[in-house]
Amino acid sequence: MSDPEAVQLLKSIGSAVDESALRSLRDHVNDRMEAIRSDLPVEQFYNELNEAYDAIIKRAISLAEAHLARMGMGSPPVPYAYLLFGSGGRQEQTLSSDQDSGLVYADIESLEQAEAGRRYFTELSKQIVIQLELLGFPRCEGNVLSDNPSWGMPLSQWREQINGWFEEPAWEAVRYLLIVADGRCVYGEYALSEQLKDIFFNDVRNHPIITTRMLENTMRHKVLLGVFGQLLKEQYGEDAGSLDLKYGAYIPMVNAVRLMAILQGVRETKTIGRIQALLAAGVISSEEAESITNAFRLFLRLRLMTTEKHENGLYTNNGMLAVGKLSKEWIEELKSGLKVGKKLQRRVFKHTSGKFR
Repeated sequence: MSDPEAVQLLKSIGSAVDESALRSLRDHVNDRMEAIRSDLPVEQFYNELNEAYDAIIKRAISLAEAHLARMGMGSPPVPYAYLLFGSGGRQEQTLSSDQDSGLVYADIESLEQAEAGRRYFTELSKQIVIQLELLGFPRCEGNVLSDNPSWGMPLSQWREQINGWFEEPAWEAVRYLLIVADGRCVYGEYALSEQLKDIFFNDVRNHPIITTRMLENTMRHKVLLGVFGQLLKEQYGEDAGSLDLKYGAYIPMVNAVRLMAILQGVRETKTIGRIQALLAAGVISSEEAESITNAFRLFLRLRLMTTEKHENGLYTNNGMLAVGKLSKEWIEELKSGLKVGKKLQRRVFKHTSGKFR
């Protein structure tokens, strides 16, 4: 960040003395970013917001480590990496994104020390998730959280789990693998997260059947554009008449680009970064890259117009956008962007299965 106010804010976050001070800073970040939202190019907005959130998460982890030290549990017994998945892993968090996290730590050979290490990292993960919830980040509804034993373990167990998901690629296992593909180290030993990626991409190469399974998951969410070019609105409930921007525009494009990137061995997790990597690899043309990127930027911008809620101290959002918020020009741009998304889905389907239904 070059903005002096933003730089000072990051410094304040990095030196926050406790959870209360950090909570005030998180609220300040959200208020500030909301105020300047319309003034910044969309990528700059997301970069600044996610840089601030990264700083908040790092400080929360540091405070959690200090809490364990005060409890008499000492320091981390071995190196570890704290991972963000979902929009956090892709550095595409909005003002109300929830927690999607994991933890990997170095193997400990001694059985006694390994049990002590397990207790330490179990408690650390618990404290981190609690602290982030106190800072307004809701828990992941799917329980993809570091305090879930399936998402916080030593590297060797991660290897066994990932290998198992590839060997038995049921729907849920494939969903977990796609979550892992978005993983990014936000704190700790970066090399451990890279070792996880080594395991993942080696298994992708050794299990070609996984392409079909990942395609099924990738195509689950369709763009909200009907056969006659009309926008598909919610039919029932309190959101009737609204557009599901998250699952009808943003997620379909995220999923399609991610699958193409996985098949090319691309480790970048940002969606726009993945598009650039696919262009560099010759998988897509410059014209395709430009149209996909422009459509994705539009979806990122419109995501910021969905209804934000602040309930029980948590920032939440269901990803719905009231059509009344959109001008005729916005609606036409959205339709054009959705056509790009639909074309991209068709391309991914053809590339992986040879036909499109």
